[in-house]
Amino acid sequence: MSRQVMRKMAIAAGLMAGLLFMAAAASAAPLIQGTASVIDGDTIEIRGERIRLDAIDAPESSQLCVDAAGKRYRCGQKSAFALADMIGRSVVSCEPKGRDRYKRVIAICFKGATNVNAWMVAQGWAVAFRKYGIDYIGQEDEARLARRGIWAGSFDMPWDWRARNR
Repeated sequence: MSRQVMRKMAIAAGLMAGLLFMAAAASAAPLIQGTASVIDGDTIEIRGERIRLDAIDAPESSQLCVDAAGKRYRCGQKSAFALADMIGRSVVSCEPKGRDRYKRVIAICFKGATNVNAWMVAQGWAVAFRKYGIDYIGQEDEARLARRGIWAGSFDMPWDWRARNR
């Protein structure tokens, strides 16, 4: 094969790759950005759009856990407060991944450069939701070993609690 033919093939391959990249980028859902309201420890709302934080699961609002001293407390409420304190009134940017059965957007959300989903798990106020992704297992291990948040005492995994209480 001549050098000129090889060069044309390389240019054509590069153009094809560029077109595929642009098509993929154009089909991606746009970022959702704005000031967020916290619904619970794994759900926020931006401009009327409910957003479920991808691949994490936080205790339910009425779920009770046991702290390090053996006292029961509303860990779902504390999880929501931790998320609200973390986000504050800052702009949150969410990268949509799809929708769940409740029509909520599933997304990875950021406060500046901080991944909110990862932060919630690392602080011990949510767990890695392995059914939907393995992205945050390392943060969960960190929180468990450091006994942060719900890991300071005992608790039912949110999915187990929901199965028994709904």
